[in-house]
Amino acid sequence: MNPALAALAFAPGLAIGSFLSVVAARVPLKRSLLRPRSACMTCSAPIAWYDSVPLASYVVLRGKCRICGTKIGLVYPAVELVSGVLVAACVLEFGLTFEAAIAAFFCCVLVAISAVDIAHRIVPDRIVLPATAIVLVAQTVREPSVEWILAAFGASLFLFLAVLVYPAGMGMGDVKLALLMGAALGKLVSVALMVAMVSALVPGVYLLARHGQAARKMGIPFAPFLALGSIVALFWGDALYDAYVGLLGP
Repeated sequence: MNPALAALAFAPGLAIGSFLSVVAARVPLKRSLLRPRSACMTCSAPIAWYDSVPLASYVVLRGKCRICGTKIGLVYPAVELVSGVLVAACVLEFGLTFEAAIAAFFCCVLVAISAVDIAHRIVPDRIVLPATAIVLVAQTVREPSVEWILAAFGASLFLFLAVLVYPAGMGMGDVKLALLMGAALGKLVSVALMVAMVSALVPGVYLLARHGQAARKMGIPFAPFLALGSIVALFWGDALYDAYVGLLGP
């Protein structure tokens, strides 16, 4: 682990996050990621390069469009910051390795999918399916094993059965996201699913306590919880998995 390398990786991570905010904004609308250039969603004024510096521009502009003064959503700096932190964390944990590159790519995809799901309640096939193929191939090249594909289909089948039992709780987008999680995490996807389901209970219990039976009709995006579980499994999954297996042992 090299903190200096991780610190250097933070800036590229912010830049990736800036691109991911564009992905999250345009993919649900089926717009091109390349054209037209980024512009204010209210006044359509093109955003100058000096107003596109990750985090810094948001602070300088005080979260508002330079031209019309419309507030810029917090999702943009949040996506940039989280992406930067996660990319740096991957380098810190795995060094400058192929494994770190796969982990960083996986984390960035999770950030984009979470942002889309929070805003639009969907997990876009245009993001999750190509990412799954890329991660599955990369993991198999890095460490040839059937673990990756078995974990991908096993996790997806698990959530598919959950959808059949309780369709209001999640959708097929989450099932497809589980494919990506299994391909990236292998056997540790079990940890990710457990953490996701436990963490999702918190807002579920809150809504139930506040709204009673009406809360059953209030959907919450599940992809961010799957992303949280995946990140926990990526960095601490081995220890959690071993601890759980140890509890089951003699």
